[in-house]
Amino acid sequence: MDWVVAIIGLVAGVSLGIGIAWLRGRGETSEGMLRDAERALERAESEAKRQAITYREAEETALEVRRIEFQATEDRLAQREATLEQRTANLAQREQNVQAREEEATSARAEAERLTEQARMELEQVAQFDSQAAKAALLERVEDEARREAMVVVRELELKAREEADRRGRRILTSAIQRLAADVTSDSTVSVVPLPSDDMKGRIIGRDGRNIKAFEAVAGVDLVVDDTPEAVTISTFDPVRREIARVALQNLVVDGRIHPASIEEAYTKAQSEVEESVRDAGEWALLDVGVSRMHVELVTLMGRLKYRTSYGQNVLGHCVEAAHIAGMLASELGIDPTEAKRAALLHDIGKAVSHEVGGSHALVGAEIARRFDEDPAVVHAIEAHHNEVEPRTLLAVLTQAADAVSASRPGARRETLESYVRRLERIEEMAADFEGVDRVFAMQAGRDVRVVVDPGKVSDLEAGDLARRIAKRIESGLQYPGQIQVTVIRELRSSAFAR
Repeated sequence: MDWVVAIIGLVAGVSLGIGIAWLRGRGETSEGMLRDAERALERAESEAKRQAITYREAEETALEVRRIEFQATEDRLAQREATLEQRTANLAQREQNVQAREEEATSARAEAERLTEQARMELEQVAQFDSQAAKAALLERVEDEARREAMVVVRELELKAREEADRRGRRILTSAIQRLAADVTSDSTVSVVPLPSDDMKGRIIGRDGRNIKAFEAVAGVDLVVDDTPEAVTISTFDPVRREIARVALQNLVVDGRIHPASIEEAYTKAQSEVEESVRDAGEWALLDVGVSRMHVELVTLMGRLKYRTSYGQNVLGHCVEAAHIAGMLASELGIDPTEAKRAALLHDIGKAVSHEVGGSHALVGAEIARRFDEDPAVVHAIEAHHNEVEPRTLLAVLTQAADAVSASRPGARRETLESYVRRLERIEEMAADFEGVDRVFAMQAGRDVRVVVDPGKVSDLEAGDLARRIAKRIESGLQYPGQIQVTVIRELRSSAFAR
């Protein structure tokens, strides 16, 4: 700030000099005042010169200090540059040393490999054995041991998984089945119509048998009038036709007027009653299961299943029972049972038209459900419940399980002795075709197959694989309700004689 003060002093002196000149011009100032003003002007000029000299000296001192500092900075930079050059030279020297060592190591490695190869060749000549052959033999031995250990581990894991799956499956199925209270009934191919008296048999037969002939011609059934007291029997393999004939004959017996014209009238009325009963049966099935919003044609087809049987089991009752089982299984598994009930209820819908439309009832039922806009998951469960299509969803597997449980429970279905024996013989023939099988026993009505193998041809590890192959063969070549367990038995006996 010294230079500012000097300038201010200089400006003040100049201003004072201007003021004195102005006073002189006016001539209104005394000589004493002029002298005082001139002295003040001289002092101001002297002070301004002094301040200017002081400021110049300070500026020169500051410039000298900056020059010294700049020189010191240049000296330090020069020193750092020299240090960097020295370090660069050292790094170049080290790089040369490292490269030389790498070359020495490479040559030493090549020499070591040469000596190793030479030693290997000398050992092969002494031992007269190829190292590649030895390596291959060793690898083959290690591979065999690893494969055997892997088979043992796989077998143990498979046994544990099967035991756990069986345990959980039994718990789930038991929990579902024990809650199901279903009637154990079987339908037959005949219906018995009670009569108020044996005199009614003569009216049914008519003069020269014209009434019974007319009834059989209109109804398409066999009417058996025998020595059974106060009853006649209607026989046919078509359950719907048999039911219409039964209702018509009951109405004729109640009316008492039996002749060809009344027979045709009673048959037409009975046909209408059975159709109404079909609709009622379908609605009852939906109400019993708890399924809603189904197409009216599907409800009618469901009702027709009331007069269909499968191995003596009523198909509508089987569908309702399977729906309850599927719902309980779904609840045990923690999923929504609504869709499972719907799929199980509709899984045999194809049997309602299977006599009119060719093809598997599972595929026919799936096509019917698809035509009436059922959910694709339900359609897939219907077409896959007999494995015509590979099941891809949990719903399809639940439908299969519910169908099998309902069909395989005691008393649900029956078979003729001839088909029963033929099925058992077929199971034994399938299992006996495999190599190493000695004897086969089909037990528990064909649900348990015991296969005795030759211990010299089948090992313990191969026994599990043989059981799986036999089970796959039975699955692909035989139709059966429920499941069949295949057990492979391998027993090794050794004996010697002391003489």
